[in-house]
Amino acid sequence: VKMAVDYGSREERWSLAGATALVTGGSKGIGHAMVEELAGFGARVHTCSRNAAELEECRRRWEEKNLQVTVSVCDVSIRGSREKLMETVRETFNGKLDILVNNAGQLLFKPTAECTAEEYSNLMTTNLESSFHLSQLARPLLIHASIAGGGSIINMSSIGGSIGFAGSVIYAITKGAMNQLTRSLATEWAPDKIRVNGIAPGFVTTDMIKDIDTEYLKKEHSKTPLGRSGKPMEIASAVSFLSMPAASFITGQVICIDGGRTISA
Repeated sequence: VKMAVDYGSREERWSLAGATALVTGGSKGIGHAMVEELAGFGARVHTCSRNAAELEECRRRWEEKNLQVTVSVCDVSIRGSREKLMETVRETFNGKLDILVNNAGQLLFKPTAECTAEEYSNLMTTNLESSFHLSQLARPLLIHASIAGGGSIINMSSIGGSIGFAGSVIYAITKGAMNQLTRSLATEWAPDKIRVNGIAPGFVTTDMIKDIDTEYLKKEHSKTPLGRSGKPMEIASAVSFLSMPAASFITGQVICIDGGRTISA
């Protein structure tokens, strides 16, 4: 019995040529790097953001770089907007999708005692419910994925979903839940040839952490074996890898990309 699945030459295994991808929250930070990386490997990418002007600015730059990227405005915290987004993707990519990256998310730093009901539900909706619902909506398209190894969902988590940081409890809850969403969906949708993995970055140099106290970051770096924050591209490259036929046996994993922060004593 031939057990090995043949995914072609090395070039084909490490390529995304002809693949289609949806990356939420792609106008800045890690999402922006992912769009460029996936498109650079030959994928056609659709991305969204809440800010139309920012999105159009990005689209122009991507066009200049000859990257195949389409954009639409979407607030992933709104159910109707998510449905409209997936409809746009369905039309853009003729009813099939190879890669879904649930990247859009918000960070909240606040003492737990001061967190409001509104902040709780807002973060739950934006980070967690959007990932759950978009995965549901994408499933019929991912089942028709044409890439060798099948469709791929990547959930952007955080090391805050597995270790405790003071002052970001609600954010941490959403990420811990996303890790479990990753494992559960990977199990349930494997028969559909849909792989589901998560990526848990440590501190990465983006707008999201620009307001974090320098002393606090210094302390974080001292707890990190590699002694620094990550770069968006260092996260994006892992997303590309997990989407490729080369990663066809990897599912249900949450990979920490954190310079060693979570394994360091």
